[in-house]
Amino acid sequence: MADLIFASHNENKSREIRQLLPDFQLASLKDLAFNEEIPETGDTLEANAAIKADRIFAEYHKPVFADDTGLIVPALDGAPGVYSARYAGPEANAQANMTKLLKELESKEDRYAYFETVICYIEASGEKHFFSGKVEGHILESQQGEKGFGYDPVFCPKGEPLSFAEMSPEAKNAISHRGRALQAFIRFLQPD
Repeated sequence: MADLIFASHNENKSREIRQLLPDFQLASLKDLAFNEEIPETGDTLEANAAIKADRIFAEYHKPVFADDTGLIVPALDGAPGVYSARYAGPEANAQANMTKLLKELESKEDRYAYFETVICYIEASGEKHFFSGKVEGHILESQQGEKGFGYDPVFCPKGEPLSFAEMSPEAKNAISHRGRALQAFIRFLQPD
């Protein structure tokens, strides 16, 4: 059995997290053949991360962590926020979500945005811990780059000339919201 269960079906996220946690044996929900979709019914990133971690901990009784990530655009009253993955509807894909976001921002001058990731970790004892990471930037006028996933082609981090989708995985992980949340998580798992 793995050291840690990552409570996600998202293979893009799993690949990114394996790069960031090379010292741990990780099992994703796909690895465990856990095919049930866990509804994200919380109204905060923390709540959604906890819902997923709680469900998998109840199933396997092993150390588990789950994350929830949102893209927050203040000019759109914080949207897409907790609805980032289903912004253009429950069956929407990343392309549909980006298309809707760019359309909603057409008349807005303020394109400031930030990504936030919250990780919920449940230890073998059942004790729960939360870690978060944030990266600020802005939404581009159009998609740029082929790498990454989700909103990466339209998000340019502050102080960087490239979108997340134009960066190497290593460059993105060094500054990303998920990378920062995971660094806090790693410091907890491996204190000096």
